[in-house]
Amino acid sequence: MNLRCVLASILFAGLAGCAAPPAPLPNREGLFADAAFKPPTERIEPGDALAMSPEMRHFAETQIRSEVRSKGLREGLISALYSKTQLQLDYDGAGTRNAAQAFEARRGNCMSLVLMTAAFARYFNLPMTFNSVVTDDLWTRYRGMYFAAGHVNITLARIATPTSGLVFGADNLMTIDFLPSSQLKGQRSRAVDVSTVVAMYLSNRAAEALAEGKVDDAYWWSRAAIDADSRWLAAYNNLAVVYRHKGLRDRAEAALRLVLAREPANLEALANLSLVLRDAGRTSEADAFAARLAEAQPIPPYRYFDQGMAAMRVGDFLSARDLFRKEIARDAYVSEFHFWLAIASYGMGDLAAARAEIAKAVEHSATVGDRELYGAKQAWLNQQRAR
Repeated sequence: MNLRCVLASILFAGLAGCAAPPAPLPNREGLFADAAFKPPTERIEPGDALAMSPEMRHFAETQIRSEVRSKGLREGLISALYSKTQLQLDYDGAGTRNAAQAFEARRGNCMSLVLMTAAFARYFNLPMTFNSVVTDDLWTRYRGMYFAAGHVNITLARIATPTSGLVFGADNLMTIDFLPSSQLKGQRSRAVDVSTVVAMYLSNRAAEALAEGKVDDAYWWSRAAIDADSRWLAAYNNLAVVYRHKGLRDRAEAALRLVLAREPANLEALANLSLVLRDAGRTSEADAFAARLAEAQPIPPYRYFDQGMAAMRVGDFLSARDLFRKEIARDAYVSEFHFWLAIASYGMGDLAAARAEIAKAVEHSATVGDRELYGAKQAWLNQQRAR
């Protein structure tokens, strides 16, 4: 969660978000259009999200069992998974993996690492709770699509003894999170059930397939997400984007109106429905939904960033710097914003500010590739300082 440039059109897709699921949706008859899509190119099975691989079971019976004997069940599990001397996991927001894939790669985004942790906790019958963290949406952009990404984590309970059972209370519940503590200050969260987490995982895969141009696969991932938990509205939004790609405007409109019936101010649905209606030549209706979107979101994602990039293209580094700062004031943890602020600062001759911002770009990078890229830029700036 987290997947993170001027485009002719904007498509909004949803990554695992942070709102609690609403009440079950009404009849979904006629929502799907299986015949319009080719079979998926990969296995799409909701049960894979939390499935244990043979390698995971071997790790559980060797390293984790060893840690459990000396530290207890919960602490032993956490130590085996997250100690620097054990599994050595790395946070990587480049894509969503299921539990087994995250274990094999030794890396994953917050969803992937939550799934892997949950799979091991379930293997040892350790009680757990999935949490959808209530934060301001983090908007990212890739190949013409905006992604509203939320955040999930997991809470593990301590078991005192085999006879006393589960011990409740703040001192006996431990939440495992995979973001820096600076991003989690004052966070609030809501418990969600496993079906919702699986739907989040499948929705992530749908959004990522869309970003890669795999429209048919995105359809089947979205369909599976809705089947897993019909309350998870991001899946309907992704399905509507898929239908728009296929030219199935009526289907896209129906899916989006289902979302808006439950959440009238849903930003992604308002934006997408405006686009779908404009595609169909229904301009006045499209304008009405665009006005509702503007009221709910007066300043769209990336507005200041795009203006800053326009200033960069004409060499106006001062204006670009100020615009990038305004974007960062809204989304402080997007590495791309800090990177371009560093470039604008460098263009103004402020090497110290450039170095400070490129360090933040490295710190907030969501993928290994971004960390390597910005790390190389940081090393170059350090060389300039030494000279």
